[in-house]
Amino acid sequence: MSTTPESGARSGTVAYLTKRFPRLSETFILDEILGLEAAGVPIRLYALADPRETVVQPDVGRVASPVVTLHAGGGWGERLTSARATLLAHTRLLRREPRRYVRVLAYLVRKRRHRSTWRHFVEAGRLAGLLERDHARHLHAAFAHGPASVAHLVHLLTGIPFSFAAHAKDLYVSAPDLLARKVAASTFVLACSASAAERLRQLAGPAADRIVLARHGVDTSRFAPAGAGSRTVLQPLRVLAVGRLVDKKGYPVLLEALAQVTGTGRCVACRIIGSGPARQRLEEEVTRLGLGGVVTLVGARTQLEVAAASHDADVFVQASVVLADGDRDGIPNALLEAMASGLAVVATRVGGIPEVIPDGAGVLVPAGDVGAVALALIRLADDPDLARQLGAAARRHVIDQLDRLVCARAIALLFGVAPSGIAPSVGAG
Repeated sequence: MSTTPESGARSGTVAYLTKRFPRLSETFILDEILGLEAAGVPIRLYALADPRETVVQPDVGRVASPVVTLHAGGGWGERLTSARATLLAHTRLLRREPRRYVRVLAYLVRKRRHRSTWRHFVEAGRLAGLLERDHARHLHAAFAHGPASVAHLVHLLTGIPFSFAAHAKDLYVSAPDLLARKVAASTFVLACSASAAERLRQLAGPAADRIVLARHGVDTSRFAPAGAGSRTVLQPLRVLAVGRLVDKKGYPVLLEALAQVTGTGRCVACRIIGSGPARQRLEEEVTRLGLGGVVTLVGARTQLEVAAASHDADVFVQASVVLADGDRDGIPNALLEAMASGLAVVATRVGGIPEVIPDGAGVLVPAGDVGAVALALIRLADDPDLARQLGAAARRHVIDQLDRLVCARAIALLFGVAPSGIAPSVGAG
């Protein structure tokens, strides 16, 4: 590992466990890793699986730590080697502390007899061996579901302290009793929004003081206004939306709103950046609404390409909704990137979104309200000065409160790294 901890850091590495790395859509994970490394946290990266995506963020090459993937890909030889290493790791754990090992097995049999739990147990044994090899002093899981389950089991098997982060789906669709157990066993839990923190505190009971509000940061130097001259008339109104093509992003609401705006005779051009399982349905909806000349489904793009696309936009729309199973957005990173880019934003009151759009820095509308989204877009199309004022206020807010390095340095304090001259901005509030 090439990163050296700053003065005040405890010896040993901080193991950072995520589900898959690198994932194109999880820019908040990449940003956090880069920020923590820059803050001097001696990170070592582990992933449960390889996402095997064809498009990779260029900034992945800036990550100092190598990535160890638990689930081997490739041919049978590589898989057999991985299976042998896993078996050997579990054997060592059993021989070293048989009572502890058997207690964990008994807990799983009594409380967590799910197929996924046993898979996590197998992964935990393998990871425990890797952490010993790499001299890890702390294990942090980037999500509250699978990665936190593995981290919890590693803690039960070895005593290594662990923490985890909670965001959106990993929080809202997880079993409440299991989440409460993880919180109680953890050193601390990072919640990316106040709404997520409150939900965790309700579940945690006496362990509620372990919950820490820690919002994601944005690279405010990359995501910045283009600096070009302002348009006096927003015709066409250039709308941008970024995110995976999944139901909770609310793209059908955006499309219906665009149809209403075009129905008033106003000219609109919309680009939607992202890939996902809903693409075909969205294409069909674009055709049904007669938006073929208005909406372009661009597909997956890197952060650099998203930053460039923001320079050709006037308004960013985040039309997130809450699904029947409770799944919802936390605070979408794409929304923060748009705000840092100086775009006026129209967003729904879902998850932690209202927390990052103060009065005068964007337009908040009810989730699923097509008419409200359409009216907001019409208002911005007709008032370019308002759009610019909202965009400027949004950028100021992100710079003041959500810069990537400042957020990461605050989290670094929890890992025992105290960069000089940086006051803590992460708190239990």
